[in-house]
Amino acid sequence: MVNLNEKTVSKASTKAQLLEILRDNAGKPQSGNVLAKAIGVSRVAVWKGVQSLVEAGYPVETQDSGYALDPGVPSDFLYPWEFGEQEAIFRHFESLGSTMDCAREYAGKQESKAVFIAEKQSAGKGRYGRSWSSNQGGLFCTIFDRPKITISDYCLPVMIYQIAIARVLGAVCGKPAWLRWPNDVYIGRQKIAGVMAELGGTGDSVSWLAVGFGVNVNNRVPSDKAVSCARITERLVSRREVLLRIFNEAEQLWKQVSSGMAYVQGNRLLAAKWNAIADCMGAKAAVVDSSLPDGTKDRVLARGIFAGIDPAGRCIIRSESGKGALYFNPGPISVVFYN
Repeated sequence: MVNLNEKTVSKASTKAQLLEILRDNAGKPQSGNVLAKAIGVSRVAVWKGVQSLVEAGYPVETQDSGYALDPGVPSDFLYPWEFGEQEAIFRHFESLGSTMDCAREYAGKQESKAVFIAEKQSAGKGRYGRSWSSNQGGLFCTIFDRPKITISDYCLPVMIYQIAIARVLGAVCGKPAWLRWPNDVYIGRQKIAGVMAELGGTGDSVSWLAVGFGVNVNNRVPSDKAVSCARITERLVSRREVLLRIFNEAEQLWKQVSSGMAYVQGNRLLAAKWNAIADCMGAKAAVVDSSLPDGTKDRVLARGIFAGIDPAGRCIIRSESGKGALYFNPGPISVVFYN
């Protein structure tokens, strides 16, 4: 798991340190001399850093008494320097096909972790290559890591990020967020986020793992079946704040699952947390083959009552008579609920 609380990557850049000081003193001019001494650089370096921030779109004003960040102008940026001493692991793109594609290419390198962020994607992907609308203003991110887990536990990070995203979005939007198996997050009956994963392995161990997620934050959503944070809250929501809170929540969940306990106990704990915020528990449902091409009628594999997931992340479908159950691994299937 990527831990943004670890300050071991590199010293924060001049832009990152300038931004932190200007934010801490928003609306109050800071002289070039004060900034230079605080950061340990020349006044010329401060001037260049401020100009770079202005060119990137930050509302920094130059006054006789120094530089000031205008607190009245909302900003929503995801540049690497927004993440301080961790900026070295961030890769930011204005536009690209898919952050998951970047992570896949990164797997052949020696680096242990990276975070890929795109302002918009031209080929955003959901499960099994299905398209994901990736309009400007959304949070489109893939985390690349080399976790010490077995292939049989690969679904754990997806479950962790699903839970983390639901908790954060519920808090941000002021409404409960619910999980849909295997990888979606809903508020009400509208989708607000999705998670997916790809991995490489040797033997029974994961050699690399990429967890990608798309969150509708301030972007235009494709239909009334989806919703965004901005639409719910009726205000601009900071994607940086959402991302940091997701990382922190995921890190806490990972510690609870793995610290001082056998994985089987951690898996049970995680499954219980997932089921506590699962959508449509106890509802009539059908398991369908969702790997078919768009426009193709889904093939029904089973019908019954949705009973959440087990510690392995498998979907549980109980018979309506209550005398048996079927278990389905996360794979080319989805659950459809009947109202």
